[in-house]
Amino acid sequence: MSILVKRRSSNSELVLPQSMHPLLRRVYSQRNIHDAAELELGLEHLIPAHKLKGIATAVELLLQALTEQGRILIVADFDADGATSCTVALLALRQLGYTELDYIVPNRFDYGYGLTPEIVELAKTRNPDLIVTVDNGISSIEGIAAAKAAGIKTLITDHHLPGQQTPDADAIVNPNQHGCDFSSKSIAGVGVIFYVMLALRGKLREIDWFAENQVTEPKLADLLDLVALGTVADVVALDRNNRILVSEGLRRIRAGRCRPGIKSLLEISNRNYARLTATDLGFGVGPRLNAAGRLDDMSTGIECLMADHEGTAYRLALQLDAMNKDRKQIEGDMRDQAFRFLQEFSLDSSELPAALCIYDARWHQGVVGILASRVKEKFNRPVIAFADANDDIGNGNEIKGSARSIKGFHIRDALDAVASHNPGMISKFGGHAMAAGLSLEKDKLDAFTEAFQKQAALLLDEDLLQAKVLSDGEIGDGEFSMATAAELIKAGPWGQEFPEPLFDGKFNVIQQRKVGENHLKLVLSPEQSPRQSIDAIAFNIDPQNWPDPQMSLIEIVYRLDINEFRGNQSLQLMIDHILSWE
Repeated sequence: MSILVKRRSSNSELVLPQSMHPLLRRVYSQRNIHDAAELELGLEHLIPAHKLKGIATAVELLLQALTEQGRILIVADFDADGATSCTVALLALRQLGYTELDYIVPNRFDYGYGLTPEIVELAKTRNPDLIVTVDNGISSIEGIAAAKAAGIKTLITDHHLPGQQTPDADAIVNPNQHGCDFSSKSIAGVGVIFYVMLALRGKLREIDWFAENQVTEPKLADLLDLVALGTVADVVALDRNNRILVSEGLRRIRAGRCRPGIKSLLEISNRNYARLTATDLGFGVGPRLNAAGRLDDMSTGIECLMADHEGTAYRLALQLDAMNKDRKQIEGDMRDQAFRFLQEFSLDSSELPAALCIYDARWHQGVVGILASRVKEKFNRPVIAFADANDDIGNGNEIKGSARSIKGFHIRDALDAVASHNPGMISKFGGHAMAAGLSLEKDKLDAFTEAFQKQAALLLDEDLLQAKVLSDGEIGDGEFSMATAAELIKAGPWGQEFPEPLFDGKFNVIQQRKVGENHLKLVLSPEQSPRQSIDAIAFNIDPQNWPDPQMSLIEIVYRLDINEFRGNQSLQLMIDHILSWE
């Protein structure tokens, strides 16, 4: 698929300090920043907790549970956001004086997503007085009703988009619920529960609970390593509020002030915590944590994060790493099968429909989300990958889909439109603009595919379906340096909707060789500075095309990075796309 490079436009009205590196000033002017003050990322700039609708009621529920020593059961989602959310809730409540704490993380293969009636039945065996959902619950209409019928109070903390009907919970804290004035609509589930814990501590401080009960007031900021991990791993937009949470979490991890489980996962993934970036969390720790929920039970991930001793944490981290290796193998096989299936379409995408629905009875339910992402990246189409439900609650004909979208196509709204025009076609669905999940009966897949592709065709034109890369332009003469790379890295955290600086340009090829299974190592010189040589690497290249001994000039899209090898550091270009060569 051809890729169109578009250079970002600058905000000419943004005034930045002249002392700032010129390249960094250019990059910031091309981000969604309206004032230099937005670059100040101290905790004092966080949006106040009282802006969250329902948070006062949530605090009263939790306060009642504390004074009555009621039993609290956390019900978590089975991804990294859910695992970090659960850990934040348990650790904070424990530090605040709660003793009757427990958690359930639904096994996706047996129970599916969220607080279902079946999970409530399981919860009843733990005799909770209050169920607190983290990173789920806003779509759990039937589950909340089942809990209420059983006399169990419920508090929903979530960030997913609500449907037309919301559950009849005792309290709901979700910035995306109707009527909520909290401006950071992109906050992750772990951020929401962190805010609830901040508000709860504030209430306990207000009523002198700590002094009267001789309890040391906890420093909840020490949980920001978990908040940063969950926020980055859930790939939510890094608006200013999220950048504050991630920045403070990264700062603590770099100083060695993090959970033993995070430190162990960083060590196993060969990441230097002293030089940690958001990318390290997203590509090093996040996938290993997510592997537990994809292949088995996320309780392994939660126990790793909860572990207080490094030995226990490292042993559990090793288990997560082994699961991640299995996940990679399964994903690779599934990706090969999917791409072979799609070979009937021309690879220039001229015959592809506006959206893709793929299914194979051999596919693993826990990995279809990653598969959908890989296919989306290759064909720049919204993709839904389906697998058999294979659960134990009587849904033998059910298939479950994981959807990933492209910019300009709100995947949850598209599913809502399909469901509205085709009552009964989709059993259930939920999600965000860029990712969603759904269930339907297998014999309805063809009809659903037709309806979904029709909806996509209405909303997607050729421009949206053209794969684009937004570049920050060329790097000028004299700016290819370790100092420049360090400035850009330090200027983060970078992530979703606040992307890491990406540049494009032409380079002379001095050397090239294949390393590893399918990576291309290069030595390049900028076209405008032919005397300077710079190392570069491109990952996951097509071994049939590379290396190319005839190549003397290459046009690439790349990032500036600092490579560390055996204690030595050097400038390195991380190649994202090879546009042309000759």
